[in-house]
Amino acid sequence: MQVTGIDHVNIIAADLDETARFYASLLGLRPEKIPNAPAGFDGRWMYDATDRPIIHLMAWNAQRHAGLDRGSASGSIDHVALACKDFAGTVRRCEELGIAHRVNDRKFGDLRQVFVTDPNNVTLELNFAGD
Repeated sequence: MQVTGIDHVNIIAADLDETARFYASLLGLRPEKIPNAPAGFDGRWMYDATDRPIIHLMAWNAQRHAGLDRGSASGSIDHVALACKDFAGTVRRCEELGIAHRVNDRKFGDLRQVFVTDPNNVTLELNFAGD
């Protein structure tokens, strides 16, 4: 077997609609209901500009997620990194939407970064190579 990349990230959303709006308004991802979802399952696929579903939002379900410590942020995962374009536009969008963010202009290489936190306390590292 050979791993060829990350397919998607799954995020359990305390408020599914708010989380979908966050990813749509800040990152331009397109939300779609999950096709053929079983009864009682609510979620959204968040599609990128190439129509790939890269983030899977799953609505909080007390029975399914019993024992999950929501206060632990991303658990053992520190953050999710996304390859992005339009650094200046992203910073501007964060400011327009009132989303707290931290810019990291690295002292080496051509990578610029913006760090944000989604409504579920998941840290996102937005990477802009050569931008």
